Amino acid sequence: MYKILKAEELADKIYLMDVHAPRVASHCQPGQFVIVKLDDKGERIPLTICDYDREAGTITIVFQIVGASTEKFAGLKAGDTFRDFTGPLGCASELVEEDLESLKKKKILFVAGGVGAAPVYPQVKWLHNHGVDADVIIGSKTQNMLILEKEMEAVAGNLYVTTDDGSYGRSGMVTKVIEELVKEKGNQYDVCIAIGPMIMMKFVCLLTKELNIPTVVSMNPIMVDGTGMCGACRLQVGDEIKFACVDGPEFDGHLVDFNQAMKRSQMYKTLEGRAMLKLQEGDTHHGGCGNCGGED
Repeated sequence: MYKILKAEELADKIYLMDVHAPRVASHCQPGQFVIVKLDDKGERIPLTICDYDREAGTITIVFQIVGASTEKFAGLKAGDTFRDFTGPLGCASELVEEDLESLKKKKILFVAGGVGAAPVYPQVKWLHNHGVDADVIIGSKTQNMLILEKEMEAVAGNLYVTTDDGSYGRSGMVTKVIEELVKEKGNQYDVCIAIGPMIMMKFVCLLTKELNIPTVVSMNPIMVDGTGMCGACRLQVGDEIKFACVDGPEFDGHLVDFNQAMKRSQMYKTLEGRAMLKLQEGDTHHGGCGNCGGED
């Protein structure tokens, strides 16, 4: 069992928890995720690691209520436990694998939408701890949906906050801020990392492609099983078939077919849709072993 050391509501239906999981904390890197299960009958929920403390043996997760399982998670308090807390899974951010001196010469832009601020934070923090500054844009629908602003401000080189309704910070979408920084202020970025809702990442990529800024996106929003066996996170990346949970979750955003990924995500929500996807995609429907059976 994995004990919850802290539980708090960050914003409307968005929660943060510190969980005692020493083995995971000792091995994880920014960009990876864990699979959390409440009890023997609970659903497996893949959640990106928001922060970690190797000495304390803790992992910080952030989740939004979207269904019955996350509704149950929200009711947990400090002292309660998770039945399973598996990880780290997925590939770490490519930034942590780069030569540090080369990385210090790069101009890096992070774009976080909504709960996407959670997986962005550990990457920005890692860079900050290694002497690398990065610009960060955080966007949310309204002020009361904004999370991790203070934490991000402490590690970002420059932080730009925007809300769709203009209730806080700048007014408008994150793409408006990107245009302002590049077209008006003349900032030149070597890479952009965008994490958030699928539609946000799609439009960020359309803009950064126009601006000739290489862009990385995290496809964790489409993960379900987290092992490649269910076929939920199958996506087209250029001319290759990839699975977000085993090949990612980060990919070249300019090569991701967002339209197909969003369509598949909607189809996967129904039994009929899953059956149709399995029929259409054949052996490429599943990652992992490719022949596990997955969804009927």
